[in-house]
Formats: sequence, structure tokens, C-alpha cells
Amino acid sequence: MEKLFRHDIDDLGAFYHFSDEELKVLDNVDKAVEELSVSEMECYLDHKVNVEGPRIAKKYGLQRIPIKKEYGGLGMAPLVSALAKMRCGQIGLGFSSYLNVQLFLTELTLQRWGSDEQKSKYLKPAVNGDSILAFGLTEPEVGSNPASMKTTFESKGGKYVINGSKYLITNGQRADHAIVFAREKGNTEPNGGITAFLVDTKSAGFSVALELREKIGLFTSDTAMLEFKDLEVSEEDIIGPKGKGLPVAYSALLNGRVGIASGCVGIIEGCMSAVIERAKERVQFGKPIGKHQLIQKHIAEIRQNLEMARWPTYVAAMKKAEYEKDPSNKQLLEETDLRASLAKKIASRLAFDSADHAVQIFGGFGYSLLSPVGRLFCDSRVTRIYEGSDEIQELKIASIMLGKGFEAFE
Repeated sequence: MEKLFRHDIDDLGAFYHFSDEELKVLDNVDKAVEELSVSEMECYLDHKVNVEGPRIAKKYGLQRIPIKKEYGGLGMAPLVSALAKMRCGQIGLGFSSYLNVQLFLTELTLQRWGSDEQKSKYLKPAVNGDSILAFGLTEPEVGSNPASMKTTFESKGGKYVINGSKYLITNGQRADHAIVFAREKGNTEPNGGITAFLVDTKSAGFSVALELREKIGLFTSDTAMLEFKDLEVSEEDIIGPKGKGLPVAYSALLNGRVGIASGCVGIIEGCMSAVIERAKERVQFGKPIGKHQLIQKHIAEIRQNLEMARWPTYVAAMKKAEYEKDPSNKQLLEETDLRASLAKKIASRLAFDSADHAVQIFGGFGYSLLSPVGRLFCDSRVTRIYEGSDEIQELKIASIMLGKGFEAFE
């Protein structure tokens, strides 16, 4: 563990005492990532989804980490989840993306908003590793403004009938169930009665319209476009209050942003480890390249980025822990939202910058998916877009600082 995230644990020692149980969980994360690393590289080069991820996550109990023990989870604090995601991010964001959706966007959403029956039927199997979940919010023409989604539902014969599509959905092809957001057909309210539904992917009317292979990175991650054609769901499949789906979505995204920030810190750590090894071993002009001043400048930049990305992410995770104890506290929600946006914005930008420095240090070999930094570079770019782009995070941060009446968007 020392070479991987021991420094995170040591630096946090003055602020957070890790129990033996928490350290054991982090040790299992380390083992899982070590076991997965070779297949991740091989699948990345072949541009195919790594089907080993869910199996290894189940083997080491990673899908249990943030969930309460009463639902079969381990009840770990958000900071432990963040450290786990940091370790996963060191080998790229394919496996990390699977976990982000499985844990932060869906399991935690079900734990917060699901009924007792839904938690028994959907949450517990997911926590046990027997069910894969997806999160259907983004659409082909709708990203940053979910209130303008085109997917609709209407009441027919005691059922709700969903029609529409969702785009860039992680776990889309292999999910057993998905949380899908749709607006009420004919509803003229600003948010159109948007509602969250639990959908069984084996239902008639559900289909995977497209497997998205033509990505810049994330080749080991299952990404798909989903279509719903007269898909029937029942009243029992609604998550949270009917017509109040946006608060459900936003709470999930808050969880996800802390997860993404953590994965980005992992990217920087992965770059740091790779360039130190490269700088010591590769010889140019008669000496290791690590002795050249301009190479040292790149390494110093990566180390600075790591320091600047880690602490906002730690703070966001700890603030999230406070909020989870008092979820009705609106001021605490705003503070947590601010910290999550700061962490996501800072860490994603610095991860991309660090990967760029790392590719430069590696030279020609760095401009290849055969190199670890080449893969990290490709994966890092999307972090500045999904679950709230750089621009959206900046608007959120500024509007929170300015206060009520200065929101750039509703």
C-alpha cells in the first residue's frame, strides 16, 4: 500500500483517524486494482470492455464500500470511498467509471431516495455484486440542462409508459437495472414533472441502440445509447416523489462529482509514478533524462498538481460526510455542493494537465496507448465534460459565492 496511496493516509493522519477496518478495505482496493491492471491494459489496447471489472469488484467487496451495513454494505465514510477511487484511477478510468456509476450515482441514490421495497429488490443485490446498475440522465441533445430532456412518460392503464433515449450511458450494455429520468408528457411546468424510474433492462421496449466505441478514451468502459419504446413501468418503480426527479438527479451528481475528482487524483498519482520510473531509467545525451532540468520542471509541475488536487477532494469528501448526517440542512447542502464542484473542477483540469506533462516526458513512446501515460492522457479528457463540464462547475461555484439572485441558470 505504501507505494500507492500510503502518502494520502499519512498526510490525512492529522485530520482523520483510520480504523483497522478502513485500512483493511483500502488494502482490498489495492489488491483488486493489482489483479485488474493487466486485463485493463490488454482490453484498452483491443478497445473492448473489460468484463473482469464487476467480478473483481465483487470478489473484494468494492461495491459495498459506501453503503450502510443494514443493506449489506461496509458503511465506510466518504473519505474512504474517495481514497478507493484514487487508487482505481491510477490505472485509468475504465474501472473507475464502472464504480462511479455503480456506487455513487445509483447505489447511493437508491439508499437515499428508494423505498424499503426498492432497497430490498434493487439495492441489496447491487451491493452483493449480483446486479449491475446504470444511470440514465444524459440524452443526445441534452447534457448540462437536464430540465430540457426529451424522454417522456405518460399514464396508461395503470402503468407509466416511457419513450425516448439516453446517451453516453456507462454500464449501458450490461446493466440489469437502470435509473431513468423522464418528463411527463404534456406537462408545461418548467421542469415538466421530471420523474426518476427504476427500469428492468430485460423489459419489453428497452433496447441498446448503439455501443459507443468511437471514444477518445475509456475504451474498457461500457458506454452505450439506450432507447425506450413504449416501455412500461409501475408506480412502485418511481424513485422519490413523482415530479421531483431533478433533486434525485442532482443529489446523485453531487456524489458522482466527488467520485470523479477522486479518480482524477488517481490519474495524477499514476502519472507521477510512471514519470519517476521513466526519468530514472531512460538515458539521453549520456545521462538519465531525470537529470535534465526541463524534465525535472515537468515532474515538479505534476507533483504540484497532485498537491493542489488532493486537498480539495479530501475536503469535499469530509464535507459530504457532514451533510450525510444532516441531509435536510440546506446550508450544509450548498457548502457540500460548492466543495464537490471545486474538487471536480480543480482535479479534472489538473489531471489532464498532468497527463500532458507525462506524455511529454515519455516522448514518442508517450504518444502511444502502449504507454501508461498515453492511456491516462486519453482517459483524463472526458473528466472535464461528464457529470458537469468545467463551465457548469464555474457557474455553480460563482453563483454560490455571489448568493441568491445571481444564478446563471435555474
